[in-house]
Amino acid sequence: MNDGDGTLAAQDRGRRFGPLGTALVIIPTYNEAENIKSIVGRVRRAVPEAHVLVADDNSPDGTGKLADELAAEDDHVQVLHRKGKEGLGAAYLAGFRWGLEHGYGVLVEMDADGSHQPEELPRLLTALKGADLVLGSRWVPGGRVVNWPRSREFLSRGGSTYSRLMLDVPIRDVTGGYRAFRRETLEGLGLDEVASQGYCFQVDLARRAVKAGYHVVEVPITFVEREHGDSKMSRDIVVEALWRVTSWGVGERLTKIARRPGRR
Repeated sequence: MNDGDGTLAAQDRGRRFGPLGTALVIIPTYNEAENIKSIVGRVRRAVPEAHVLVADDNSPDGTGKLADELAAEDDHVQVLHRKGKEGLGAAYLAGFRWGLEHGYGVLVEMDADGSHQPEELPRLLTALKGADLVLGSRWVPGGRVVNWPRSREFLSRGGSTYSRLMLDVPIRDVTGGYRAFRRETLEGLGLDEVASQGYCFQVDLARRAVKAGYHVVEVPITFVEREHGDSKMSRDIVVEALWRVTSWGVGERLTKIARRPGRR
């Protein structure tokens, strides 16, 4: 499940993966005017053949207008204007659907604030050649965080550990949001059934991928705390994640008990 560069385990099993196709990097935004030009420019330099979709939730600070200006200058940049702030999960789902409808072979999740370094994207795409889903991981050997307070690191590590144990998924960084999916993987995850947001959205997609039998690989990344703008993390997001993960875990355990031989 987690084998470094993502190629050896797949080869050992004899499975062959098809070509990747064009990548679409989806960048959800809400009040990211200070960051959007920089992050889009870095993506375009890091992976020139990739396309970028800015999914803006009607940012009052003018992020959407700045994104439109970038799109007018570069045919590899598109903008998806949404009606309002509906959460990270809803923005990604809209971006996924847009990307699938437009025929992209790879869909990438990336934050707008620079915490996910575009310069590391080639590593994720290389690993995806031998995987169904690649996660940029802070908590595997070689991964790290920069400029985080201990309280934030404790929350993130604790959330991933709790999710991993509760849901029985062999992933070290379950809540991380730097990810590359093959289009076939997303098509098989039942996106119409996903209603979770924030941290919980990332956990939901990861557990769905594992339960569906997809080959999931983690590669180390360096996560850098944002320099501009405000974090979208909130108490409500943490509470939702805790409640949903607990519900999923308990539900799966009860289902396994009910299916044991001898029970009616």
